[in-house]
Amino acid sequence: MLTVEKIGGTSMSQFEDVLKNIIGEPDSQRFSFGRVFVVSAYAGVTNKLLEDKKTKAPGIYRHFVNGEDCEEALNVLLQDLLKVNERFVNIGLDYEAAKEFLGSRIQQTKSYLHSMHEIIASGYVDRENIFSAARELLASLGEAHSAFNSVNIMQNRGIPARLVDLTGLRDSSQLTIDERIAKAFRGVDPFKEIVIVTGYTKGKEGIMRQFERGYSEITFSRIATHLHADEAIIHKEFHLSSADPKIVGVEKAIPVGRTNYDVADQLADIGMEAIHPNASKPLEMAGINLRLKNTFEPDHPGTLISKDYIGPEAKIEIIAGSDKVVVVEIHDSLMVGEAGYDKQIMEMFMNYSVSYIMKATNANSISLVIWEHDLNEELMAELKGAYQTVTILPAAIVCVIGSNIAVPNILARATSSLAKNHINVNCVSQSLRQVNMQFVIDRDKYTSAIYHLNEDLCVG
Repeated sequence: MLTVEKIGGTSMSQFEDVLKNIIGEPDSQRFSFGRVFVVSAYAGVTNKLLEDKKTKAPGIYRHFVNGEDCEEALNVLLQDLLKVNERFVNIGLDYEAAKEFLGSRIQQTKSYLHSMHEIIASGYVDRENIFSAARELLASLGEAHSAFNSVNIMQNRGIPARLVDLTGLRDSSQLTIDERIAKAFRGVDPFKEIVIVTGYTKGKEGIMRQFERGYSEITFSRIATHLHADEAIIHKEFHLSSADPKIVGVEKAIPVGRTNYDVADQLADIGMEAIHPNASKPLEMAGINLRLKNTFEPDHPGTLISKDYIGPEAKIEIIAGSDKVVVVEIHDSLMVGEAGYDKQIMEMFMNYSVSYIMKATNANSISLVIWEHDLNEELMAELKGAYQTVTILPAAIVCVIGSNIAVPNILARATSSLAKNHINVNCVSQSLRQVNMQFVIDRDKYTSAIYHLNEDLCVG
């Protein structure tokens, strides 16, 4: 059996647990060949290189875009990463070898960024293309660091391990992502050694440009399909659960167990990604099942996601949502009976690259739920100039999701749970397929809604 497995950044930062719970020592029952591991950068490293994923606080990339010297910022980063390395010396990392590797990579990165600044200064090249290249370069550094360390530790512990570096730092070949993967895996035999692969892949289409911070899952997915893996596995620091354990408590966050790719897509649409949607599609089309496992509960089977799974009995699998959304409602008395009236509204949103999460309509109104960070003043001004009334309301969205919820009374149970806890529903949406019931509520009721829906529909 061949598995391709991705290890997330938080898990990588606790690599001793990864060795014990995922990879195993050669003489342990957990150890086996036929496994390819795609590794993320250590927790927080990509935030320092690019920007904080949650707060958007700037990283080294912003220094570059602002035309500032990145050398000192990279020097600080080097010291931070060497401190990370110190934590792994006691489990087998050769500190000096790792320091030499890291120093060389950062020095080369400085050189490339300096050259890019000079090219921008010449005025002959579109600066956006250079910015994109710098972002790719910086992103690759985190995964190169963690992958090198992993192989070094494993080899020093007597584990046959091989590094497959897809970052292409000194490779000028104009290869696509798939071509680089195919080239790198020639002669690699996962049944003779444990294969560790960088989560970043250099490709002429630009993996960051296309997929942004989900790029390591794209690499993972492409490798799984290229190698025709029997199963793809993602190791994270938590289970895919019925609700966020930080809200409902660990004891009431029930591991899902089994679901399908449609449910995974619903989660991705509200920012609760089990896997990046552009990574899940190739797996789904290739008929490769995806398993999500908790690094720190190695004996738990986790959650298996497959293409055609339908729960044997009707039940809510997941309560999820976000309190980082806004409702944009367009009201116009001329809307009623007009075929295609919403087309022009959708075109306005498309022109500003704003996608919606949910849409609800009546005779004279269209309500669209979008991410708060996508709220664009120019778009809002254009809408207000074209329609009678445009209302913008900060809100939250909560979703009741499952592979088999197309039965009577589930919608009633959900709304009853919200009502008895004094949570008003401002908008509601459910498609004919009935895998996702979406409720828009007041933002300050978000955690209460998640807690009570999980309590009444999943736990109770």
